[in-house]
Amino acid sequence: MDRRTVLRAAGALGLLAAVPACSSPFTGTRLTLATGGTQGVYFQLGNALADVWQSRLDLDTRPEVLSTAGSVDNLQLLTSGAANVAISQVDAAADKLESVPADDQRQLRALARIYDDVVHVVVPASSPARSLGGLRGARVSVGAPESGVAVIARRLLAVAGLSPDTDFQTVQLGINDSVAAMERNEIDAFFWVGGLPTEGVSRLAELRPIRLLDLEDLISPVRAEYPVYAPGTVTAGSYGIPEAIVTLLVRNFLLVRADMPDDLAYALVESLFDAQEKLTAVIPAALTIDPRSAIGTQPVPLHPGAERFFQAVKPI
Repeated sequence: MDRRTVLRAAGALGLLAAVPACSSPFTGTRLTLATGGTQGVYFQLGNALADVWQSRLDLDTRPEVLSTAGSVDNLQLLTSGAANVAISQVDAAADKLESVPADDQRQLRALARIYDDVVHVVVPASSPARSLGGLRGARVSVGAPESGVAVIARRLLAVAGLSPDTDFQTVQLGINDSVAAMERNEIDAFFWVGGLPTEGVSRLAELRPIRLLDLEDLISPVRAEYPVYAPGTVTAGSYGIPEAIVTLLVRNFLLVRADMPDDLAYALVESLFDAQEKLTAVIPAALTIDPRSAIGTQPVPLHPGAERFFQAVKPI
């Protein structure tokens, strides 16, 4: 029996009931978080949250943190019951929301908007490419299958009038394998969507000079077709790049299923904000997690437990 089959079987049992006469109402609760590649911010954040939730909810067992292909994979694990919490980009979440009946208990609900991801198109500093069109004929990783990276990469390329099937020598690698492949000179560029800084990209930049392609010419046409994306900037000096570049930002959410108990959802969100200083020490991107922006999870509705938390803190 493979790992995912085992997880789905375990998930079908649901969250374990609290043990009577214990000090915490969540003693006995088991959680599984679906994150991303081990060199990405999703995985770092998932591990930091697992530590926070075990401590603050007084859980017997540290939540299990799954390394996954990314957003699309995470959403499949969540709706199947193999994960209780998932991190996902807004675009993948919006697509999944439409595919599940509105009254289904597997439907997505948001705990909070967290940090925004940054679209990276990474090339060696010596690459002649200055735009996506300059990569024609190159060996390009467009992200792992079932990842949010692959969703964005294909959308950007389509808007630019490019096809990953005919204009490039395309491979589908996650962040770990993309970094390793560029180290070995096996690819000429890779797409990545993650927080700043992303550990794997930082490590690559320490081994060889890199650049990020500027996407300014695509901002308007991409946003006209996909308004969930926003314009953003990566400053000079990030990853050692010599000058600032314009790129796209995409919101990230912490997601659960509609059938998560309200008290548990409330406690997860409360712990997220109570421990923000600790999270920021591990993941700089967590600095931007704020109650005022955290409620911006459209089109995914807030879970009632999360909504109760935000009503209590009254973010302005």
